[in-house]
Formats: sequence, C-alpha cells, structure tokens
Amino acid sequence: MLGLMQNQPLLISSLLEHAARHHADTEVVSRTIEGPIHRYTYADLARRTRKLANVLAGLGVQTGDRVATLAWNGFRHLELYYGISSTGAVLHTLNPRLFQDQLVWIANHAEDSYLFFDLTFVPLVETLAPQLKSVKKFVLMTDRAHMPADSKIPDLQCYEDLIEAASEDYEWPQFDENTASSLCYTSGTTGNPKGVLYSHRSNVLEAYGAALPDTLNLSAFDSVMPVVPMFHANSWCLVYACLLTGAKLVLPGKDMDGKSLYELMQAEQVTFAAGVPTIWLLLLQYIEKEGLRFTTLKRTVIGGSACPPAMMRTFQDKYGVTVLHAWGMTEMSPLGSVSTLKYKHKTWAPEKQNELLYKQGRTIYGVDMKIVDDAGKSLPWDGRAFGNLLVKGYWVLRDYYKSEPGSTLQGGWFPTGDVATIDADGYMNITDRTKDVIKSGGEWISSIDLENLAIAHPAVAEAACIAAHHPKWDERPLLVVVKKPNVDLTREEMLKFFEGKIAKWWMPDDVIFVDELPHTATGKLQKLKLREKFKDYKLPTA
Repeated sequence: MLGLMQNQPLLISSLLEHAARHHADTEVVSRTIEGPIHRYTYADLARRTRKLANVLAGLGVQTGDRVATLAWNGFRHLELYYGISSTGAVLHTLNPRLFQDQLVWIANHAEDSYLFFDLTFVPLVETLAPQLKSVKKFVLMTDRAHMPADSKIPDLQCYEDLIEAASEDYEWPQFDENTASSLCYTSGTTGNPKGVLYSHRSNVLEAYGAALPDTLNLSAFDSVMPVVPMFHANSWCLVYACLLTGAKLVLPGKDMDGKSLYELMQAEQVTFAAGVPTIWLLLLQYIEKEGLRFTTLKRTVIGGSACPPAMMRTFQDKYGVTVLHAWGMTEMSPLGSVSTLKYKHKTWAPEKQNELLYKQGRTIYGVDMKIVDDAGKSLPWDGRAFGNLLVKGYWVLRDYYKSEPGSTLQGGWFPTGDVATIDADGYMNITDRTKDVIKSGGEWISSIDLENLAIAHPAVAEAACIAAHHPKWDERPLLVVVKKPNVDLTREEMLKFFEGKIAKWWMPDDVIFVDELPHTATGKLQKLKLREKFKDYKLPTA
C-alpha cells in the first residue's frame, strides 16, 4: 500500500519560487566587479531569472547542455545558478584559480556548450577561447557600458543586453528530481580533476540538511555572507539554503582581503559567514591590526581544511563569534558533518566542550559514516582507533562524471581519503589525509594535530607538517613554518613549545622556516608540493 501524499519533485526552481513568494522583499546584496554595491530582492531575482531562462532558450541551450561560468560571488552568478539548472540544463562552475591548461581540460572534458564569465576574466577567456572545442557562445556578465571595445572573443554577447530584451514570462518546467543540475570538478591535486555531477534532488536535500539547527542553523533572521566562492562545491550549499530559509544574502564579489570583507560585513549587518581558514586568517589579521570589533557577526562556519583551534579560540574568546567547525567534500555536495554540542554537554566545563568543538563533529541527517582498517574491517567508535573514513548518503557521489559505472564506491560506501577517529557520541575527528599521514616505525602520527599545535604559537602564521625519510623509522615529522611579520622564532623555541603537549615520539625531528606555503585553488595546503620540495631533505636525526 502506498501513502496518499502529494508527490512533488524536489527541484531547484522550487527554492527560487519559495523565496520570491514568501520572502519577496528580502535583499540580495552584491559587491559588483564594476565597482558599486548592487542590491535587489528575492522577487527581483526570480523575475530576472525567468528572463534569463528565455535568454538561454534564445541562445539554443538544450536540456542536459553543460553551461559553464567563470565568475565570482555576485547577483548575476546567482541568477545563473538558478536559471541554468531550473531549465533542465547543467550549471558547470569553473574555478578561475586553476592553471589555464587545467581549465581547458575541464571545459573540454565536460563538453561545455556555453560560457558566461565576469569582466575580470576577459583576458583569460581570450586566451582560452580557441582551445574550448565545444563552446558555441560566450556571454560577458556585465552591462553595455563596460563591454570591451575590441575583444578577441568571437561573437561576444552582453549579459545585460540579453536580459533587458528578454520576456519575464516563463514557467519553470517539471521533470524528474534526479535530473542533473550542476557539475563541479575536484581540485585535482593528483592526476586530472574529477567531475561531480549533482542532481536537483541531492542539492535540495542538502539545503535542508545545511539549514538544520545542529548544522548551520540558518533562518530568515540571518544576514549570510558566503565568502566561500560560488565555484567551490556549490558555495557550501549556501546559495540554496538561504533561499530555502529566506535569509538575506550578501555576496562579496572578487575582493577577499580583510578590509573589504570586514567593511561589507559591517555595512550589511552580517550575522553568519562561511569560508576557509586562509580567508579568516586575513580577516583576523586586519581587525587585530586596526583594533576593530564585529558588531553583528555571531557565527561563522570554517571548512575546506582543518580549522586550527587557535583560530577558533580567537574568534570565540576575543571577538564573541561562535565557530562551527565543518567537514565535507565536493563529492558530498559538500556538507557531511558539523561540530555542535548535545544537551548532555551543557554542564561540561568550557575546556572540555572545546575538545569536542575542535573536532569535525557529528553527521547531518542524510549522511552516514564509518571508519575501517586497510582490510575494510569496521573499527570501534572509541575516539582512539584511527581508520579510513567512508561515507554514504542522500547527497553523496555514486560515480564520477564519465567514469566507469560502479568503479568508485566500496561496498556502497564512498572512500573519502581521510583518516579519522569517531568517539562513542559520533564526533568525528580528521587526523590526516590518507596520503599525508606520517608512518613512523609502523605507528601513525597525525600531521594535522602537529600543525594545529604549531599554529597556536603566537609567532606562527601558518604551518604544515610532512613526512621526511628516515633510515631507521621510515618516516619522521618535518615541520614547515611561516612566521608572523617582524617576530623572532628559532627552531629550538618551536620544538620546546611542543613539550608536554604530545607524545615524545611525535616530536618533529626538524623545523624549517619559509616565506609562504603552497595552496590549492580552493585554499588547501598543497603538501604534495612540499613533499616534492623537501624529498631529499636530510633530517638531523637521520
């Protein structure tokens, strides 16, 4: 017997229509590439997105076509997020921070038919255009006044001209909720990037999961700034979850420096912001230097890479901002877990509560996880056993785009490539990436734990820990440190800082000071590059 409930497909267009109907006057504020602050409402967004749907039809976009974007966080990119997917085409967000040959490979692999791009990227697209085999049309996301006079891009279209000429009379089509909605490629730190093809169903369900109180706790009472780029894993689903909840949306554009972010946060009374640790480091350095305070910011979610406990303490103790430590992957749409307390923890001492909050936290409903050994045997949830982290769920990848079907999962579970512990209450703690863990004398050492301790030193701006070859122990920890400006720090002082905080055999064998650390296009440390750079480094204990 089946239930007698309505069967409405979970479509991205329903989020747009909900926001326009029930939160019509809620603002979307953008810092534009052209300069001025742009503001309009969810009702305006819906109206212009219907016009965009007619533009796409006029350009010849068909169901299933991959339509690419090269754009920052702004209102036009938001329109494309909803307009492309809601017509049945596939939004493909290209990461402009990648190398040109990577962008060409990705666009050709995706077989992108159309490319919309911001004014910033005119020189880049002029270089890429001849190499993009499948792109039929190029559209510059600006107005007529800012169109280049002599572009080398063939038949370049003006976004605002197309929007102005289009009718706003459009009815969103209904189709299977499992229809592909968007496409995002992994960073590609090893080998070619891999495509993750999301569905309408997966994105809408993930938006529900993201908004839950134990996740990001979003509501119509919030002003939300996604600093995480819209080309990075669905902007952590915030562009969907904000319309689902009716939260005000503040889009920072291309300016990611501390001053620009702080000023926009203050001006738009941002209550919630999301970004990677490297961005928040710049913001904290700016406000500390200028002696400033946050007046409206209450919560921030930090992900993309492990958030150093020292950064969490600074936000919370000095500035009164609650930090949500989150974990996920492009392959997970991306949210998988967030660290929030349970009722039983209310009476715990703050220091003990923080031990939990420093972890990547508990799963969101819709995601399950487990840890296994190298033979695939499940390991206990005791907070001590290290294992390979596997996940499954409603918005977790089944196969990579154009990969051999059935080649990705392990017994129905997705292997994340992370090494983690899980305690009895389900709090998961990433201790390393599988390829980054340091194996010394047959025992594992967590590079992330050592990095977090190093960053807690007042003279350290950033740190990375990698494995260096040792003739007796196979591998030993090598700490690579970036010092804060105008401070002194010696190798001996750095190592002394670890004493009493870790097991003696975890102690790094050496410390190297550098001017900067390499990062991926999404802000993660590139330990592969560090390992290549120091592959012949001879430890003093070797």
